[in-house]
Amino acid sequence: MNNEYNNETNPEADARNPFEEFLFHQRRALEETGKALEALLPEGFRTHSSEATKEFTKGFRVLVDAAMDEIKKASQKSESDSDDDDTSTTGRTKVKVQVD
Repeated sequence: MNNEYNNETNPEADARNPFEEFLFHQRRALEETGKALEALLPEGFRTHSSEATKEFTKGFRVLVDAAMDEIKKASQKSESDSDDDDTSTTGRTKVKVQVD
């Protein structure tokens, strides 16, 4: 590819380095490929696929929320158990300290 072609098709090419320009074209290619694949699928499939994705997400949201609630309960129980336990933190063995 020469620079004349790049400047004709993309006037912003002067502001980008070659790698950024490569990424720009790859992103555009991916977008166009997505549009092409979407055009191959019937409208009913896209509608039901979208609804299935939403339900799948809602299901995981319920699962994650329930797991978070259980973790909070366990954490609160652990904190209340540790508050009730006023034993010495030095352990069972007493250490004799000599003070001058």
